[in-house]
Order: sequence, then structure tokens, then C-alpha cells
Amino acid sequence: MKIATYNVENLFDLNKNGYKYKEYKPFSKSLWNKKNYKIKLQNITKVIIDIDADIIALQEVHSIDALKDLRLMLKKNGLYYQYYKITDKKPTAIHVAFLSKFPFIYTKELQVTSSYKYRNILEIKLNIDGENLYLFANHWKAKSGPESMRITSAKILRKRVQEVGNEKNIILLGDFNSDYEEYIKFKRKRRHNDTGGKTGINHVLRTIKQEKNSFYNLWYDAKEKDRYSYIFRGKKEALDNILISQSLLKKGGISYVKASIRNLDKKYLFKKKNIYRWQVSRARVPKHKGKGYSDHLPVIAKFKINTN
Repeated sequence: MKIATYNVENLFDLNKNGYKYKEYKPFSKSLWNKKNYKIKLQNITKVIIDIDADIIALQEVHSIDALKDLRLMLKKNGLYYQYYKITDKKPTAIHVAFLSKFPFIYTKELQVTSSYKYRNILEIKLNIDGENLYLFANHWKAKSGPESMRITSAKILRKRVQEVGNEKNIILLGDFNSDYEEYIKFKRKRRHNDTGGKTGINHVLRTIKQEKNSFYNLWYDAKEKDRYSYIFRGKKEALDNILISQSLLKKGGISYVKASIRNLDKKYLFKKKNIYRWQVSRARVPKHKGKGYSDHLPVIAKFKINTN
């Protein structure tokens, strides 16, 4: 079973209602039109087909309509996700979503705060051959904000994990806007460290020491040079993560396949030494060029289903 996470970078629909960034105002001088929307859908479809996951968490999807259009494009190209869900309880510009080949037992939306500055977290529960599996799709505050904002999201997530049960099969994934060793790397960045050295991903989710209620960050299973999903000013960063509960490290009903974590680093996803993101001009009126994919790389891991 392959599970993945992918920040698709601003997949906006063409509906005129709903909050949008100015460059995604439909049929305006920015050229966000049918032609460019179709190219964006085709390009993201190509990537998701290459990922070929059974379950994929998506970030930066504008609406249920954008998610349905992507799902239809995938189906036309031979990859069918029968089950899907997007956060829809808060009118933020972008949302998290799931596409799945497995049916949902339930879906639940976790509100971090009522502020639009925080995106809701999406929880799904699956039952695969008699084994329950809980997944949480995240998109935490970007580095434009301090660590205290990411801790706010982490605390809501941790509280819900404790309600579900730390001993259960749990996967936390998405764009955490945090490195797997954020607690080390962010100390040099004073504008981020407003928490006395504490981080959401490492301290609240407990990824530093491996104990009973800790989560294991799968990036530690990859070679250090391959631990990245984003490139900022020439520097590789691991903003997208997959964290698993201790039960998934054991050879039980569902277990992580050791050393299977990786990014999707196909050549077409790069332009020179940068990730080939969706291209929008930097003119006074930004214009879509109809080229590129996303500013993030997908992250993928495999799990084994041990059935009797």
C-alpha cells in the first residue's frame, strides 16, 4: 500500500465565488482561464499518476470543484480514486484533501482556531482487511509566521491523537512547513523562534526521542541528501513530512516498509537546479504562463498489509 502527500500549489477553480488570491481571479488580466486551468490540472495529474498512491493527501486545493475536476482528469488518464474529501468548514483560500482507493469509515475536520490564518486539519479513518488506520492531512502556517503558530496546529493535532489512542495505527502527513529537525535548524532564525526553542513537529508531536507515545519521522529512513521536498534560494528543505505511530513500526496488521520513504524527483519536475513550479510572471499584473507543476515535490512511503 502506497501513501503519499503532495502540495499541488494553488489549484484554484474557475468559479467567481469564494475567496481567491488576486492572480487567480478567473477570466481576468492574469490569464487564469480555461486553457491555463486545464494545463494545471493535466500537469498535476501527470505527477499523481507517477506517484500512483493508494491514498494521497493534497494541500492547496481551493475547493471541492477543483478536487472533483482533478479526480475526473485522473480517471480519464486511468487512475481512479473512488473516495475523496476536502476541508470545507472554513472559507480559507486553500484547503487540504484526501483521494483514496479505500472507503472512509468516517471523515472529521479539526478546527485549529476560528482565524482564517490557520487551516483546518482533515482526519480520515479507514479499515483495511480488518485493520483500522487513521490519517491526518496537515498544512501548517508558512515560515512567514513564527513557530508559535505551528505549535497551535500541533497541539490540536496531538489532542485529537490522544483521543483516538496513541497505540493505534496513525499517520500524520502533509506540509508542516517544518523540517524533520526543526528544533535544531530554526534556532538560527530569531524571527521564527518565539517559543524558547520548542517546535510543533519535534516537541508537541514528540519525534526527537522514540518512546511509547512518540511519532517517527520517516525522513530518517532516507539518505540525508535525499531528505527534501522544497528548495528555497538554492537550499533543500524538508517541509513535507510523513510521521507514523509506533505501532506501524512493528510487524503487525499494517506496518511501514523500511527505507521506502522518498520524494518523487522525476527530471520533468526540475528546471535547472530548482523545482519547476507553476509559472506566474512577476509583472505588476501577474500572468499565468501555462507551464510548470508545483513548488513542492511529492513525498511517498510504502506500507505492508499483513493479512491472515
